[in-house]
Amino acid sequence: MKTAYVCQFCGHSTGRWVGRCIACDSWDTVVEEIVLKTETRSTSAPISIKALSDSEIITPDRFLTGIEELDRVFGGGIVQGASILIGGEPGIGKSTLLLRIAANVVQLSSFECLYVSGEESLEQVSLRAKRLKINEPKIKLLSTVSLTDVVATIRKNKSIKFLIIDSIQTMYDSKVTSAPGTVTQVRTCAHELTVLAKQYSVSLLIVGHITKDGQIAGPKTLEHMVDTVLYFEGENSNQYRILRTIKNRFGPANEIGVFEMSEAGLMPVDNPSSLFLTVHDREVVGSAVFAGVEGSRPILMEVQALIARTNMATPRRAVVGWDINRLAMIIAVLSARCKMFLHDKEVYLNIAGGLKIQEPSADLAVAASLISSLVNLPLPTSSIICGEVALSGEIRNVSHADLRLREAQKLGFKKAIMPKNGNYSSHDIEIIKLGHIKELKEIFNHN
Repeated sequence: MKTAYVCQFCGHSTGRWVGRCIACDSWDTVVEEIVLKTETRSTSAPISIKALSDSEIITPDRFLTGIEELDRVFGGGIVQGASILIGGEPGIGKSTLLLRIAANVVQLSSFECLYVSGEESLEQVSLRAKRLKINEPKIKLLSTVSLTDVVATIRKNKSIKFLIIDSIQTMYDSKVTSAPGTVTQVRTCAHELTVLAKQYSVSLLIVGHITKDGQIAGPKTLEHMVDTVLYFEGENSNQYRILRTIKNRFGPANEIGVFEMSEAGLMPVDNPSSLFLTVHDREVVGSAVFAGVEGSRPILMEVQALIARTNMATPRRAVVGWDINRLAMIIAVLSARCKMFLHDKEVYLNIAGGLKIQEPSADLAVAASLISSLVNLPLPTSSIICGEVALSGEIRNVSHADLRLREAQKLGFKKAIMPKNGNYSSHDIEIIKLGHIKELKEIFNHN
């Protein structure tokens, strides 16, 4: 055995203790751990290899969860033998969703599910199941933190084909002397579980805690080990939850599923666009409807902006649901290209409904909401807007334009403000084409 000092944030190892990790610059994250010496690997016979065109290589089977929003996120269902990592804030509904998935899976299939709880007792899990009205004999419960017990149970019960670990930070391997939750323990337990899932064709769903920065706690290699990484988004005070795919080896990434927290657990939302849009009795200043695309799904959402005077030397910039650096870029473009100066004003930006926007095609909607709030004039009624704004002020094309227009038309919108050079199919919606951000300012003058 030997002693190593490992960063609990990034997993970097050094021979001596340091106050700040030299790899990720995090303070007070280096902890002493005892590392066991591994035995030298013995020589073995070569393994037979197969050609890519070999007929014996088949596509892995999938099984449905019975929840359309979840099946969309997984890319058409859960792949047999896949390992899935799900992270989220405490109390956001991870354990509730896991029980619902387990109940649906055993109802639609012939195999059993093992729910391993390292944080709660069997009585606590049973109480949650009763609240959700789940009473499935095929769901087996196990309250332990021992990785050895979990592995032995799976090897003995071959009928178990779905394994839930809640959570990976509580799992403990007796062969490793580090405390549960450390980088070494998390990495070792995750590796053993993923190998077990592939070996016995068991679908593995792992719950991971997150740090204050919103990242899954433990080494980054944890996300590389698994096949799919999911994140829960949303505030505990908000009844809506968004499940986003960060990584998916068996389907598209950045796909989202929208759920509503109710007494019966997390219920899927069939039409998310209606969730993120607010019905106004009159025109609203500082509001723009952005036609976005999350994964393969078009979603309309409301972008709200407020510009206020201030006596402070440094005006405040507050953003909810968007990148604050991109907001600074839009403000700079409006100042340089449209002579609209906001250096002495406070700017507040909000994406209604708690959704987080990542695509750059929201630039034009943000610019429109800022201009609307500054000139105190609303956008044309029943209109959607999308487009990427360059530093020169030019408006660039967006992907999936027809998909956005069809969603807007389905929800009753009559106008669409789009980039000038885009190719659009024939729609029953009026398209206002813009080539420069100056033209956006003129829309308010003529409205």
